[in-house]
Amino acid sequence: MRKPAFLFAAAFTLFAADTAIDYASEGKLWWSHVEALASDEMQGRNIGTDEYRKAVDYVTAQFEKAGLKPAGTNGYQQPVRFETRTLVPQESSLALVRNGEAQPLELSADANISARADLAPSIEAPMVFIGYGMSLPESHYDDLAGMDLRGKVAVYVSAAGPVEAPPNLKSHASSAGGRWAALRKAGAIGIATIANPRTAGTLGTAAEDAAAGRGDMGGRRDTAGAGGRGAAGGGGGRGNRPPQPAVVLADKSLSEAAGEQIAVTFTRRGAAKLFEGAEHSFDEIIKLAQENQPLPRFALPVTLRAKTAVKTSEMEAANVAGMLPGSDAKLKNEYVVMSAHLDHIGVGRPVNGDSINNGAMDDASGVASVLEIARLMKATDAKPKRSIIFLTVTAEEKGELGSQYFAAHPTVPAKQIVADINLDMFLPLYPLKVIEVQGIAESTLGETVRVAAREYGVDVQTDREPEQNRFTRSDQYSFIKYGIPALAFKFGYEFGSPDEKTRKDWVKERYHRPSDDLTQPVDKAAAAKFDRVILSLLERVADDPARPHWNSDSFFKRFATESK
Repeated sequence: MRKPAFLFAAAFTLFAADTAIDYASEGKLWWSHVEALASDEMQGRNIGTDEYRKAVDYVTAQFEKAGLKPAGTNGYQQPVRFETRTLVPQESSLALVRNGEAQPLELSADANISARADLAPSIEAPMVFIGYGMSLPESHYDDLAGMDLRGKVAVYVSAAGPVEAPPNLKSHASSAGGRWAALRKAGAIGIATIANPRTAGTLGTAAEDAAAGRGDMGGRRDTAGAGGRGAAGGGGGRGNRPPQPAVVLADKSLSEAAGEQIAVTFTRRGAAKLFEGAEHSFDEIIKLAQENQPLPRFALPVTLRAKTAVKTSEMEAANVAGMLPGSDAKLKNEYVVMSAHLDHIGVGRPVNGDSINNGAMDDASGVASVLEIARLMKATDAKPKRSIIFLTVTAEEKGELGSQYFAAHPTVPAKQIVADINLDMFLPLYPLKVIEVQGIAESTLGETVRVAAREYGVDVQTDREPEQNRFTRSDQYSFIKYGIPALAFKFGYEFGSPDEKTRKDWVKERYHRPSDDLTQPVDKAAAAKFDRVILSLLERVADDPARPHWNSDSFFKRFATESK
């Protein structure tokens, strides 16, 4: 791997930049942005609300204050159109048909229909169980091999399974776009998913969490189905709760669910009915999945009959983009993107009397860092050689939709974007000793971040929980799919340490809950130090004469070839 000479020179100034910085003061400035964006008045910044528009206005004002040039399509803003889809339960139904006899399924209790799919008004199709539904030819593993899926509904357990493959490759294959693309190519017309019993607790609770907008850390948009097309996607509702609307891009050319005529998530009760009379029982399947064992594949002795009715409407929410122009005559026409998502999940069911999901860490913290780093670059009169785009995106919580739109319709020439540095819920909950870098082994950005961190006495580590698929579960993935090298970050920890417990407790107790608010303990000085590391990373990427590139053994390098 080529290592630029200027990277080695940084070793001689090790920790020099760390000695004269007032992290306490910078941490207060960073926290002031979190306070503004995660206040109760912002009502959780859900897209399509007046409060989200206030958040857009706040970021716009801060970009102006930092001297950034407008880099949207309408000043600093890039409006994005969305379609909301809500299932009409009274006009929708599911049934399993055996030997000509229809067994009705109860919406929510047995299964949920996702309005995120391109639902056909009516459909009746055979069903085939395909294990984990994973297709990884690179690792000589393919659940689809030898299976006839033409015109059928593919049924699978929503987990990666016992596949011997690099974690990021498994993440891609089990993502919404990756999994459905393989199934559609094999001829499937729909999906029926069973929640991963190793992460979902008891089957059925994952669907309930998704409908509540909570999800889980191990599959924010995958636990309830492929890409969140389970209960969270406009399903049948739960109890007396109305169906939750699905949100998709109005630009249908960007749909990852194209051709998906039906998408269903089964609860435990419904799945037991699905496997009645099959050559393997549901209990057998779940026991194997719990033990992460290979699963059999076989035709199910039923067809799925579905009728669906969906109400649609449109709304708009904006990405916000500001540019610090580059100083080099040639390199200024290339761009490094620094991104974070501005939206959160809004108001939900009360927890201990509080219904506002403030989203302080998720992701007001990342947006605050984007704003603070822009301020620091102005304060230090930084003159990066490449231009830097400071970008806050919308609708990450709906499936990375805002970043997907920007990556497909960038406001600068697409071929000139060289990297994305994404900040999503980096969790400054304790002193910064080590940064967990997602994607560190995939591109030359990995070596650059090592040097940037070393400058501040910080170590780096790979993803502590690769099975959580984080590298493909936030906005950096939208850029990766267009061939652009990217990184994402969390505060790191050593296994068995108090820091590990702190982070995992946060996920369990605060993630996508009202308690992710301004009262939680946060290490502001550590956040400021993190910002300095990211600032150094940005400047190094912007000033390197050579573009970042994918490593030769990275699975993701194929996207760079495909995008040419």
